[in-house]
Amino acid sequence: MSENRRIPESRLSRFARLAAMGVRTGAGMLVDKRGTSAAEHAAEVLGNLRGLAAKVGQMASYVDGLVPEQHAPAFEASLKALRAQAPRSSPEAIRTLVEQDLKGPIDRLFSEWDDAPIASASIGQVHGARLPDGREVAVKVQHPGIARAVESDLANASFLESFVGVLGGRRFDSKTMLEVVQARFREELDYAREAESIRVFAALHAGDPTVIIPGLVDTHSSPRVLTTELARGATFEQACEATEREREAWARTMWRFVFKGTLVGGLLNADPHPGNYVFHDGGRVTFLDYGCIQPIFDRRQTAGLVHRAALARDERAFAHAVTIMVASKPGPLEDLAVRYTRKCFNVLFEAPYRITKPFAASLVDGMRDMALAARKVPESEFFTMPAEMLFVNRLQFGFYSVLARLDVEVDYADVERGFIPAA
Repeated sequence: MSENRRIPESRLSRFARLAAMGVRTGAGMLVDKRGTSAAEHAAEVLGNLRGLAAKVGQMASYVDGLVPEQHAPAFEASLKALRAQAPRSSPEAIRTLVEQDLKGPIDRLFSEWDDAPIASASIGQVHGARLPDGREVAVKVQHPGIARAVESDLANASFLESFVGVLGGRRFDSKTMLEVVQARFREELDYAREAESIRVFAALHAGDPTVIIPGLVDTHSSPRVLTTELARGATFEQACEATEREREAWARTMWRFVFKGTLVGGLLNADPHPGNYVFHDGGRVTFLDYGCIQPIFDRRQTAGLVHRAALARDERAFAHAVTIMVASKPGPLEDLAVRYTRKCFNVLFEAPYRITKPFAASLVDGMRDMALAARKVPESEFFTMPAEMLFVNRLQFGFYSVLARLDVEVDYADVERGFIPAA
């Protein structure tokens, strides 16, 4: 899946490929008449489309519970390549874009440039390079044509609604939720905005020796090119094979990065893709990719109440805080929302806690149960969850699935007590 391919940009061509994939990867079949794996076909189609389609494939490769259990191993194996390396844009197209955006020839901008990308993902690909001052850098460049492709996906109502459904929002479908999804993914196309997010997260975690934010190179960044200092270390797959002590230290760092960002900074980094971490000794982790950031400033205080109640193991206070957080109405749906959220917070209530793949998958199943329940409640008891909860779910499903693969028991409550007074 590493060959250079042009991205299908038009809404019609992308819709046709997605529709064909849907037929060939029906829920009841893994193998088509020719013996071709449906999972492999899905990886190929989603990879070539890139954009939001590839994001769905990447999520299916590591988020437990999205694919039926009997099919999950085949899909995870086939989509693992998509998670690690989507099809690449050609060296010529990448060079042209870089030189246009940075307004100069590559051999003057960089003393060294590698045409073979380090990684290729849904929106862009990363090239290793060296600045004239000798610093090694990672240069993230958007796939040429990706902006139009993303707009085509955002204009595809059925695809967008299915994406919202994956995140648990279809039962609470609303114009506001769809607008939030569109806004977040359009923002991922703006690398200047991502550069600002890097600055904000670097300031938030300043002084923490275990949380590493790559240094930004402003002189070599633009709306479609983002240059940061190159991070070298262990991959996620290598980290999963490390000692229990190392895995515990990394899990603690990852939890602190996510929830300090949320509860103290009011910003939720909603893309816990396994390729967004680089692991170092001493519990240090470099966190990559700040393209999908969901602000929760106006709900930060309520989220803090939920977390404090969980740390205190106060069931009544927790339930009350949850009803405020999700803006619920009394009734069976509210009761289900409280029980579901309480299960998510087993990690704090029952700390130390080992997050497992079955536990992570059960949270996705819980969302499906709420979808069924929402269809049956009367209008007087129905409520629409806050739109930002879609990206809370995206983070939670993915982050718990990532921690499940580290497979280690951690006192996450102790981690939060280290920063929760500042929230």
